Amino acid sequence: EVPVPLSREELEACAFRVQVGQLRLYEDDQPTKVVEIVRHPRYNKSLCARGGADIALLKLEAPVPLSELVHPVSLPPASLDVPSGKTCWVTGWGDITHNQPLPPPYHLQEVDVPIVGNSECEEQYQNQSSGSDDRVIQDDMLCAGSEGRDSCQRDSGGPLVCRWNCTWVQVGVVSWGKSCGLRDYPGVYARVTSYVSWIRQCVPPFPRP
Repeated sequence: EVPVPLSREELEACAFRVQVGQLRLYEDDQPTKVVEIVRHPRYNKSLCARGGADIALLKLEAPVPLSELVHPVSLPPASLDVPSGKTCWVTGWGDITHNQPLPPPYHLQEVDVPIVGNSECEEQYQNQSSGSDDRVIQDDMLCAGSEGRDSCQRDSGGPLVCRWNCTWVQVGVVSWGKSCGLRDYPGVYARVTSYVSWIRQCVPPFPRP
């Protein structure tokens, strides 16, 4: 029997593995395979993150068993508007500062970051732009961070979570920014509330115990 060649999408998914329940990168010797990447239909590859809709879902080869260290994070209500100044948390194994990779033993990093309102964030980025009148911060983006407190390169796709009504909800996905940790350049995230309905359409309801 002649094997059927993998599609470009299948080959792309095969390049990824998901590690769960570990604090140190590369500790899991049997990471879970990704079988499908579901991009948002409005994502524009030519504009990349700055075009908005910088969000995707990964379908895994097998269910992830829950444990003391592995829990699903809650989606926020679509109506949730996180107030400016609220402290939230971002985690990742990305660079610890601009062009300085996380050193061994590659321990998961976390930092608390203040939410920055979209109008203020837009003003800060426009003040440093080259005179373009194009809007930088779209409605489906969320800004967070301050000088020295930010996500960084290789953190992209990671979660921004806030404590809300006694539970943790994921309000953002690390998307883009100007370097990292610079004054007047907050990190920019995909705003999860803009995509809650799309996520629910793509993902079956989580079974209750």
